[in-house]
Amino acid sequence: MSLIIDGTSGVTFNDSSLQGAAASPYVLKNRLINGAFAIDQRNAGASQTFTAAAAIAYTVDRWYGSCTGANITGQRVAGTSPNQYAYKFTGAASNTGTLFGQRIESFNAYDLISTTVVGSVTIKSSSITTVTWTAYYANTSDTFSAKTSIATGTLTVTSTATNYSFSFNAGANAGNGIAIEFTTGALTATNTLQYENAQLEIGSTATPFERRLYGQELINCQRYYQNFYPTVFAPGGGFKLWDSYTMVFFPPMRATPSVGSRVGTPSYNYTSGGSMGTMSASSAWVGWQNTGSDNTWYDKSINFNGVYFPLSIEL
Repeated sequence: MSLIIDGTSGVTFNDSSLQGAAASPYVLKNRLINGAFAIDQRNAGASQTFTAAAAIAYTVDRWYGSCTGANITGQRVAGTSPNQYAYKFTGAASNTGTLFGQRIESFNAYDLISTTVVGSVTIKSSSITTVTWTAYYANTSDTFSAKTSIATGTLTVTSTATNYSFSFNAGANAGNGIAIEFTTGALTATNTLQYENAQLEIGSTATPFERRLYGQELINCQRYYQNFYPTVFAPGGGFKLWDSYTMVFFPPMRATPSVGSRVGTPSYNYTSGGSMGTMSASSAWVGWQNTGSDNTWYDKSINFNGVYFPLSIEL
């Protein structure tokens, strides 16, 4: 079998069939993590409420939302075939606007400095006809409390799921990190707005959506957020009733995470003396602190099966 390889056209096989060249030659081209909305560690597909005029709230992994005027809800839902998932907002009376976005870490944006990039996303809405996209750079590396607009534009959308694209030059400050945000006007009661297959890649022409393996995408997300499940551990005897800790160290993340409230209740056993006290947490570990008032020694075991701590170090 003979092949003709052309970097522009692709590969022509001896039966004259053509495998076209991809517009983007990069492996792992999509700079948006969880663009298929498959990973939802926080909510596991349950609905969440966005409070009007409040700070952004994280939704499916790596994505955040907000709204103005009146509270709305958001939820991971079934996507448009062949997509397994989508993210859908449902409006409310007196709502005046919605926002949906993702912040891209500097490590994943540095090579985009002064480079043309193209975004693509599938959108449909029962009432919204215009979605505004805006790209920002962080004024300080990976700190988006202050950000500056790079480029903006509008997409005309309908009630049919359609893939749209937009292109811009990422500019000289892209290495600080880039945020891509989609905003709209009022999403009123019972009306919906749905996103699927969000992508940002190098080039001026959008290429087919990059589908990554679930496990790979989960690991990408856990750099920023994860539900941390401590293992079963049994320190045994030799502990005084006060001032003793059993510690479990957190897995590596982007930086030292903040620790959310424990979800679930550990089971424990002790043979004598006082009570087990309370669960404690710091920025690096979690543990059970003994809080008794006497000098009793005892054996203990703690089982964290099914209990987890939310760890977050989002941008």
